[in-house]
Amino acid sequence: MAEPTYTILDFGDLNGWDDDDHAAALEVFTNTCGDIDRTDWQRLCAFAKDGPAARDFFETFFKPVLIEDGTPMLFTGYFEPEIRGALQPSETYRYPIYALPGDGLEGIYSRREIEEDLPFAGQGLEIAWLADPVDLFFLQVQGSGRIRLPDGGIIRVGYAGKNGRDYTSVGMALVERGEFTLDQVSAPTIRQWVRDNPVEGRNLLWLNDSYVFFREVNEVPADLGPLGAMNRSITTGRSIAVDPSITILGAPVWIEKQGRDPINRLMIAQDTGSAIKGAQRADIFYGTGDAAGAAAGAIKDGGRMVVLMPIDYALSKTEPRVSF
Repeated sequence: MAEPTYTILDFGDLNGWDDDDHAAALEVFTNTCGDIDRTDWQRLCAFAKDGPAARDFFETFFKPVLIEDGTPMLFTGYFEPEIRGALQPSETYRYPIYALPGDGLEGIYSRREIEEDLPFAGQGLEIAWLADPVDLFFLQVQGSGRIRLPDGGIIRVGYAGKNGRDYTSVGMALVERGEFTLDQVSAPTIRQWVRDNPVEGRNLLWLNDSYVFFREVNEVPADLGPLGAMNRSITTGRSIAVDPSITILGAPVWIEKQGRDPINRLMIAQDTGSAIKGAQRADIFYGTGDAAGAAAGAIKDGGRMVVLMPIDYALSKTEPRVSF
């Protein structure tokens, strides 16, 4: 990727800006705004809670900035899965969800080594056990989930850390093998292919060396979304995961998602992901459960995203675009 370039736009350049629910976006923005550790943001955060109307707030204190690095926009979706599991292992529940081990983990074990050689077995790190290794894999891809226990109870788990290995897309591996075309591959197709090809499927999952560890987050109320990278609940249809090396976590981001179900909406950058890299890359949070998973899994669309930056900060990055 090339060095990012910054172009200041006008709010009139944002497709559908006038029609959005700016108040809904402002409510989500204020949930995490106070956690942005920058002086210029802190003043805005204080004013946002008791200032002008939502649309006026964004238009008065921010500039839309298009950040580009030479790669085309890609929107994908993610969700919080709900998976069957148990607190004790059995013939049915054999695949552990591990808590984060102690120091010295970085890069030592690959996914295959963790699952095949079981270096963490017997250390009391097991939070729960799942019935399906594919469920565990996609739980790690999503980074959070709810585990429904046999007695009807639920525990919630969230991201705690990873093994330091690079993320590899198993979907792209299937495309390169000729199993699917790029427009065919999705989470449901990967899941079905692995189940239809259990030996090859396990080896496919092991191509992704990255392995995620979890922690229990049962303090989060059931009616709220899972915790994002800012350690706050994220919001269905208003939170996105971004590359934090380019987009400040907590920033408002205008998205223009193309495809079958286009979205023009003000979102808040409140999460990250191993596969979310680049200036024009975002993961849209679709909610909890199977329906959310089906919707999220179908998203692989182009478009563009425009970051709203405080005016002084935006002007420090570039000069406004000149119109003739």
